[in-house]
Amino acid sequence: MTKLFLNALKLSPVVLAATFGAANTAAIAGEVTSVSQFSQESSQDMGQVTSVSQFSDVQPTDWAFQALQSLVERYGCIAGYPNSTYRGNRALTRYEFAAGLNACLDRVNELIATATADIVTREDLVTLQRLQEEFSAELATLRGRVDSLEARTAELEGNQFSTTTKLKGEAIFALSSAFGDDAADTDNDSTNNPDLEDNVTFSNRVHLRLLTSFTGEDQLETRLNAANITKFRRGVTGTNMTSLGFDSNNGNNVELDKLNYAFNVTDKVRVKVDAIGATIHSNINVFNPLFKSSSSGALSRFGRVSSVYHPNTGSSSSGVTVSFNPKGKISFDAAYVVPGNNASNPAERRGLFNGSNTALAQLSFKPNKKIGLGLVYSRVYQTGNQVNLTGSIGSGFASDPFDDVATTSNNYGIQGTFKATDKVVVSGWAGFSTAEAESGVNIGADADIFYWAANVGIKDIGGEGNVLGLIVGQSPKVTNNDIAAREDDDTSFHLEGLYKMKISDNIAITPGLTVIFNPEHNDNNDTIYVGTVRTTFKF
Repeated sequence: MTKLFLNALKLSPVVLAATFGAANTAAIAGEVTSVSQFSQESSQDMGQVTSVSQFSDVQPTDWAFQALQSLVERYGCIAGYPNSTYRGNRALTRYEFAAGLNACLDRVNELIATATADIVTREDLVTLQRLQEEFSAELATLRGRVDSLEARTAELEGNQFSTTTKLKGEAIFALSSAFGDDAADTDNDSTNNPDLEDNVTFSNRVHLRLLTSFTGEDQLETRLNAANITKFRRGVTGTNMTSLGFDSNNGNNVELDKLNYAFNVTDKVRVKVDAIGATIHSNINVFNPLFKSSSSGALSRFGRVSSVYHPNTGSSSSGVTVSFNPKGKISFDAAYVVPGNNASNPAERRGLFNGSNTALAQLSFKPNKKIGLGLVYSRVYQTGNQVNLTGSIGSGFASDPFDDVATTSNNYGIQGTFKATDKVVVSGWAGFSTAEAESGVNIGADADIFYWAANVGIKDIGGEGNVLGLIVGQSPKVTNNDIAAREDDDTSFHLEGLYKMKISDNIAITPGLTVIFNPEHNDNNDTIYVGTVRTTFKF
């Protein structure tokens, strides 16, 4: 009801304050959001009414109308109108009329309380009394609604979590199983691979994010994580190619896994400092809009983003990312990341600059809303006990081509996305790396690594918000190595199909199947399948 008469009166903030008091203005304004506006001072756009009495219009010829108009003009009850009059050229509903009457009552009471002379005449007081009696029901309704709004506002203010911080949550329930004949083996001559344990697992992951802003343009993110998601990696399937894109396992202990602060240096330069949980693909455009998310994107780790973004990142990593012109058609990103707890460790071969690290630069082109292209280069150094060049994506040889010796790699990538229609999005990437052994008996040895992926997503299939996806590609493979025994002789292929069903704004269910042909780039290994049903709750 309040929405109806406030919109009908086209009240400005000044009028709201005059009618209900400044303390109530913000609360009422928050209520007035969904009713059609009376743009032509007519009732043709009036919202649905809830009482027959609303149709009892007060005509300009009625005594009450003329009496209130006279009061408004003499006492300036409604100062929001340009000419300080009550606009006597149209009929009013009884609730519109009561709103104006309430304003005049408050104004007259104010004048009586502060005046040193008899400003309000006895005749006007009699008129106000008669008007109050005539519209007592409507006045009671309006004042009751204001009291209710005041109570609700006080409750919200008293129980709000923080004036600067928002809490966001996400929970994943996952049914998963890796199945096939045998687990993979990196030995090209192996014929006795272990059996693949294919029991169905049920696991979960929970993220609680505290997002704090001090200026309105900055953000401090604090994320808590608890999970026991099964890691279908080498210890289970014999290969990292079967990794899930959302796997995490800390025994469901609550741990701080992200802490970062992002702020603008200028309108076109933004900086993000990660104290914990630095992940480059979370900080820059990876050109895979439908599948990059761990909670609503690809089910596999391979299908989310190019492995060029993964080295030296993770829950214990630290780093900084600087984005230049991030909203422009041409933008540039630079990132520096240190893995593990190296950043806080002063020991030899540790610290910010004396241990493993990744330096990355990306040039992005976004000429329009349909096309995006990124060119990326990174230089990675990893000490002997931390070598994982591909971020646990691809073969064991690609991750560690020289067998646990300090390694440097130069990595080149191209990724792009194309919005073919409003519902069809095509994305993909290709990457090439050159690695060099920095220590050990094979110091100076070189290796080449190559990978690619392509995917297509079709939106709103079977319902708004749904996504049908297909992902194909070749995970990182050592195509050439001075150490011949650590070169991948065959080629694996990744095939993934998924269907995200949006149950509501807060719930999505994504069943899917991933198939790995020739795991570990070894055609002696049997095909491995990973079936998953991921249910995501957001709040």
